[in-house]
Amino acid sequence: MNLSEIEFVDRMGLIMERLGGTRTMGRMYAWLMISDPPDQSLTDLAAELGVSKTAVSTVARHLEVSGMVERVPSSTREHRYRIVGGGWAQVMRVQLAILKQSLDTLDFGLSILGDDRPGQRDRLKDTREFFAFILQDSDQMFERWKEHREKSS
Repeated sequence: MNLSEIEFVDRMGLIMERLGGTRTMGRMYAWLMISDPPDQSLTDLAAELGVSKTAVSTVARHLEVSGMVERVPSSTREHRYRIVGGGWAQVMRVQLAILKQSLDTLDFGLSILGDDRPGQRDRLKDTREFFAFILQDSDQMFERWKEHREKSS
């Protein structure tokens, strides 16, 4: 990696960390976005990122489960990975599914609080309304994203 690539990879590591992942996860994803060839072995990834092969293997599995990278066929026994198109959309779908589940929990919370606790009810209600607002047009957002990607291709 040249200095600019190192800076990009490190910046993406910080972004992924802020999003709740690990720095290595962000660095690996960033490197896979700019690497040539686009698929990289665990050994290559470990060497480029300066981390252990075990750490890269663990991160690769997490990114694979989340739908952001995929393992590609290889003529050798070594695992190779590449970016999956639409990976960030899949991550967002998972996060929104959690918000949907949260609505039931917030409804339960509201059901156990009596009218004699208006402060607590207001806090729960505010959170529930925000989550419901975010979710109300999420399906249309993903449809618009799909159309946008098709036009851009």
